Amino acid sequence: MPSFQSTKNTMAKFFMNYFSFFFFLYRLVFKPSKNPKAFHRTASNIHANEGKLYHKYPSFAHRANLSKDQTLLLFNVEDALLKSPSLFSYFMLVAFEAGGLLRAFVLILSYPLLRLVGEDMGLKIMVFVCFFGVKTKSFRVGSAVLPKFFLEDVAVETLEVLKKGGKKVGFSNVPRVMIESFLRDYLDIDFVVGREVKVFRGYFLGVMEDKKQSNAALETIIGSQGLGICDVIGISGFKGSLQYHLSSHCKEIYLVRKADKRSWQRIRRDEYLKPLIFHDGRLAFMPTPLATLAMFMWLPFGITLSIIRAISGILLPYRLSIPILAYTGFRLSLSPNPSLQSSNTRKTRGRLYVCNHKTLLDPLYLSFSLQKDLTAVTYSLSRVSELLAPIKTVRLARDRDQDSKMMEKMLNKGDLVVCPEGTTCREPYLLRFSPLFAEMSDDIVPVAMDCHVSMFYGTTAGGLKCLDPLFFIMNPRPSYNVRVLDGVYGLSSFLGGGERSRFDVANHVQSEIGKALGFGCTRLTRRDKYLILAGNEGIVNKC
Repeated sequence: MPSFQSTKNTMAKFFMNYFSFFFFLYRLVFKPSKNPKAFHRTASNIHANEGKLYHKYPSFAHRANLSKDQTLLLFNVEDALLKSPSLFSYFMLVAFEAGGLLRAFVLILSYPLLRLVGEDMGLKIMVFVCFFGVKTKSFRVGSAVLPKFFLEDVAVETLEVLKKGGKKVGFSNVPRVMIESFLRDYLDIDFVVGREVKVFRGYFLGVMEDKKQSNAALETIIGSQGLGICDVIGISGFKGSLQYHLSSHCKEIYLVRKADKRSWQRIRRDEYLKPLIFHDGRLAFMPTPLATLAMFMWLPFGITLSIIRAISGILLPYRLSIPILAYTGFRLSLSPNPSLQSSNTRKTRGRLYVCNHKTLLDPLYLSFSLQKDLTAVTYSLSRVSELLAPIKTVRLARDRDQDSKMMEKMLNKGDLVVCPEGTTCREPYLLRFSPLFAEMSDDIVPVAMDCHVSMFYGTTAGGLKCLDPLFFIMNPRPSYNVRVLDGVYGLSSFLGGGERSRFDVANHVQSEIGKALGFGCTRLTRRDKYLILAGNEGIVNKC
């Protein structure tokens, strides 16, 4: 494809020349003004002149547990909680998820300018690019997208400090709508202080309120919560350590140096104070400037590749489509069950495959793996996805009697696949399994499904579901792992009998799939997911 290669080379040269020019200008203008010795002299003077007030941050780790009632802990989110030295990636998430591809492209083009101007002005530019014209009512990036990336950037050292006790106040220079849900819902922070973004008739203006207002809010919290408290402790970086609201109220202030942050370790998933089960958004990577640039350079090729993959999967037979998908970078692994294959005798009814739900493509890749035609029953599927599906799909009405009759009819015609969670879950957890499938067949085969992506998630709660398969197959090397487990008996053959047996069967299948994948089993439902991520009870955005 010479025309595509020529376009790709032209784009690469444009970006390299663009960024090289601005980085050269940045070094030319700012290199003479940098004076590391002056910085260290300033820090030394702080410790020398205010030795009783200011301390180096590592010494805080040796303090005993803090009293919940007698300690007020103030910490700066950017300087004392997150390991990353830059906020660009978080604003890129806001630009891409709330504003779309064009807004994200404008932000990456402005990155050299952000390096040229001061930190304060750079923050204002990012806020304007990301928030201007965004509808406040539909803005859910702060609660649905950012918490995952913030959690992955939290330092172990700071988390241990927060566990010591005391009332906790997190303050930041970034907009409050970006950090509040993360701090309150996942770190149990009592008070959150951030800058407000101005709003006009339900739309963000992209301009933040003056710092004095957030400082005044912090003063109010300290004043109301500080009564009767013995210790008011502040944790901040050198840049913000001399702010009035810290130096005038805190008994002790611990200063975080850049060297301290470089030695910090990010927390692991099992160290989260609360498990992260649901999150939304399309980007599956931390969009640093270099990673974002790579994404934009990949997009033209990725879109072309996704079309090739889609045509191959929809139009070609299995013996042709599977090798083509593998050649384009798609990895599909199957762990078959020999006992099921040996007992695959001729039956009057079809076999019922029960899968956990990772993406809308689960039934399709099970069909590819088994190389047999299946009928998929779905709870929610866009019209476009339904029309383009290469296997037969049947929509359930969420009415038990009606749905059971439909499934019974389909089983009489052939093999059936169902995802009883009713919705997808990206993280290593299983949602509650609807027990309807337990009444339909005595030949139930659990199937453990897992998938991996590196650039785009193939699921969404607040976006257009018809684009889910496109985003998934647009990844450079997406992979699917299909593991067929031992069959289980349905309701009529399940030991114990009674009305509760269908729930026992559903819980047993969920447990077997969870053990096979190493996933945690929860009692959360589709309704819980959509209330958290989209603010509704599962309305599908059709397209």
